[in-house]
Amino acid sequence: MSPILIDMLSTKYNPAEVEDKWYQYWMKKGFFHAKPTSGKEPYTIVIPPPNVTGVLHMGHMLNNTIQDVLVRKARMEGKEACWVPGTDHASIATEAKVVAMLRERGIKKSDLSRDEFLKYAWEWKEKYGGIILEQLKKLGASCDWDRTKFTMDPDYYDAVVDVFIDLYNKGNIYRGMRMVNWDPAGKTALSDDEVIHRDVPSKLYHIRYAIEGSQDEYVTIATVRPETIMADAAICVNPADERYKHLKGKRALIPLIDRAIPIIEDEYVAMDFGTGCLKVTPAHDMNDNELGRKHNLEVIDILNEDGTLNEKARLYIGEDRFIARKKIAKELEATGYLVKAEEYTSHVGFSERTDAVIEPRLSLQWFLKMDTITKPALEHVMNDDIQLIPPKFKNTYNHWMSNVRDWCISRQLWWGHRIPAWYNAAGDHVVARTEAEALTLFQARNPNVTAAEIRQDPDVMDTWFSSWLWPIAVFDTTVFKDGNAGNADLNYFYPTNDLVTAPEILFFWVARMIIAGYEYRGAMPFKNVYLTGIVRDKQGRKMSKSLGNSPDPLDLIATFGADAVRTGMLFSSPAGNDLLYDEKLIEQGRDFNNKIWNAFRFVKGLTVADIPTPEENTTAVAWFDAQLQASLTELNDHFSKFRMSDAVNAVRKLAWDDFCSWYIEAIKPEFEKPIDRMTYNRTVGFFETLLKVMHPFMPFITEELWHELQDRTEDDCVIRAAWPVVRPLTPLEDDLMLEARLAFEIITKVRNTRNSKGMSPKATLTLLVKNSETVPVKAFWPVVKKLANLDDIKFVTEAPAGQSSPFLVRSTEFFIPLEGKVDAEKERKEREEMQKELIYQQGFLEKVNRQLSNEKFVAGAPQKVLDAENRKKADAEARIKALEEALSR
Repeated sequence: MSPILIDMLSTKYNPAEVEDKWYQYWMKKGFFHAKPTSGKEPYTIVIPPPNVTGVLHMGHMLNNTIQDVLVRKARMEGKEACWVPGTDHASIATEAKVVAMLRERGIKKSDLSRDEFLKYAWEWKEKYGGIILEQLKKLGASCDWDRTKFTMDPDYYDAVVDVFIDLYNKGNIYRGMRMVNWDPAGKTALSDDEVIHRDVPSKLYHIRYAIEGSQDEYVTIATVRPETIMADAAICVNPADERYKHLKGKRALIPLIDRAIPIIEDEYVAMDFGTGCLKVTPAHDMNDNELGRKHNLEVIDILNEDGTLNEKARLYIGEDRFIARKKIAKELEATGYLVKAEEYTSHVGFSERTDAVIEPRLSLQWFLKMDTITKPALEHVMNDDIQLIPPKFKNTYNHWMSNVRDWCISRQLWWGHRIPAWYNAAGDHVVARTEAEALTLFQARNPNVTAAEIRQDPDVMDTWFSSWLWPIAVFDTTVFKDGNAGNADLNYFYPTNDLVTAPEILFFWVARMIIAGYEYRGAMPFKNVYLTGIVRDKQGRKMSKSLGNSPDPLDLIATFGADAVRTGMLFSSPAGNDLLYDEKLIEQGRDFNNKIWNAFRFVKGLTVADIPTPEENTTAVAWFDAQLQASLTELNDHFSKFRMSDAVNAVRKLAWDDFCSWYIEAIKPEFEKPIDRMTYNRTVGFFETLLKVMHPFMPFITEELWHELQDRTEDDCVIRAAWPVVRPLTPLEDDLMLEARLAFEIITKVRNTRNSKGMSPKATLTLLVKNSETVPVKAFWPVVKKLANLDDIKFVTEAPAGQSSPFLVRSTEFFIPLEGKVDAEKERKEREEMQKELIYQQGFLEKVNRQLSNEKFVAGAPQKVLDAENRKKADAEARIKALEEALSR
């Protein structure tokens, strides 16, 4: 490209002009598609499937940028890189969205049949379900879109049913009446992992229960849930508690309803908590339920599925549980049963999906036994067959998996994979794929059973019971049936390589995928699990729409470009640690793009001639070649250890500092003069290598400049270019690298001297070097002379007699003669002013130190005053240091 043509390029990179163009080109050429290929190493990532309720947020931006970086690099390394996209049906969240949509249309879910509701759900899914995947394309995500999967695709649906049936037949799935976490807003059971516990301010109510048959004898219990007293089955005390020995065998009367309940003894009761008397409510507390079963107590469920009180409560029927709590507390107070109510902090469970307060509830549900099936998943993570990155999460994983409870897998919803169980009129059940299979099984027991007499379980399976199959089912949904060894895709791409996800779903999803992998493939589903942090604002708050502290990622892309957003997000995102988002990070990404754009404009704007290569160019080319190899070695090491933030910063340093700030300046010819052909060709080659290593992070600008750099064929794209091969440095190159570091330090100090003296950068200087043998700068002296704008470099044995500015590099002394270069009178006045300021600051510091050494003052002063004095001390010390350094110069 000639200088005339380069002038036609914008001085600033305009991402809007190139991003859609290149993304459509990559798609058209099929560069993202992967297939089993003999002789090629597979590299596979499966996307954590976003909910069909979702739109792109900052967490998705970080997570998917990391995935794209990994898959693009693998593709350039010659691997068959496959990134499988898809979405999750998200039972509770999606059903809630559909119910809200229907409400806006004036339709109640309760007025619809199941089939009618599902018709609306699919309508909603088709309209909104793929939005987030389309948005990911704006980010540059190089997914194999031909493989897009949805967890309720017909074949995937069948696979989930197959797994349920298989595990049931193995005796691992059972149906039972158990206490579960009940979501009154979603009206469904939840697993323990779908409950988020938070400390909330509450009240501890001390309530008197009269002893049956006595006139004025009472026991007092303490509870945070007075609305459940009507469901009490007993009062329990510790058998070692002397205060209540006399109550053994007696009964107490529940306040307000006067129902008599037994007083029992059990060591479970803590004598030092509350009053030492525990109300036992088996239907509404997990621990009370265990106690109730142990003592064969009555179970009285006073709550409806929506959290309102039912007729068994006898009081406040139909009232919401929390409204009933307040009303009962007032009535207890009015009737003399409330002793006191004190402030208390309760540890309360909330639904992960609806944020409703969880209600422990006895319910007939389907469960998966977890005691045996989890063992391989624990073993292979703890022995690092599967690596968690960072490894600190192994402790969390170990704790969860070592204390796992049976998994409640049924949900009282309509949207999802329906439980493949059928019931007859007597309540007996069979598990089968279809109604016809179920009827056959029932008729084997009783030939007279008809189809009209059986019904399918109305519940669906937990969302995670489908997504735990993801790494397998995205390739082959038939493998879960007996005797199926898997198709070509599954056998080639599984196990996958790397999973990038958030720590909060380490047990929800990651652990369960590992369980399923060993259960159905006898192998890990992935080798590495890279756990990202949470994107937070500058105040440390998690970004969310409700707080209004999260920018719209698409707006950021429209404003700054996808490459700027990608690099900006990665500049400060170490694995497992939260990212404190600041738009300045994205601005830094944009500035990096512009820096590369301008470097390209410089390189292609050079006039090339067949002239001798200047000595400084020969040195610069040799040095940058060595620096490139060293940086590539460092970059590959960062990638191997999943240090993504370090990797992108290494690329930025190589491109911005080493190439633009040092190399280009070193080889830049004087104004309008040509550059020699050898230097130009090597520079173009270096730039091409830079585009390759930048491409995984900045795919759009690198593809644009790749094609501008020289003529290419249609398929010759940087997305398909070979990742640079690193060679070891020679001893001579090691020496040259050391020379360069010292030379750049010398140049920087000369430039600093110019700035401190107010000298023009165009004015040439002389550099005197004393004891030059201690600084091994040999080949680099011409570069020093050029970049420091020196008219001469002289080697001396003594310091100069006249006015000069000295500095040290290692143990070598350097001097810049200043005679005639600076205004001596101005220098003298500045020095006098600095000396006066130094004396003042030293006196001020002495005064502050006297104050802080006064024990009486320190003991009596408020912390704010002490903090202010310490700040004064630090400020004075910093000022004194700066003045002393300036005077020294």
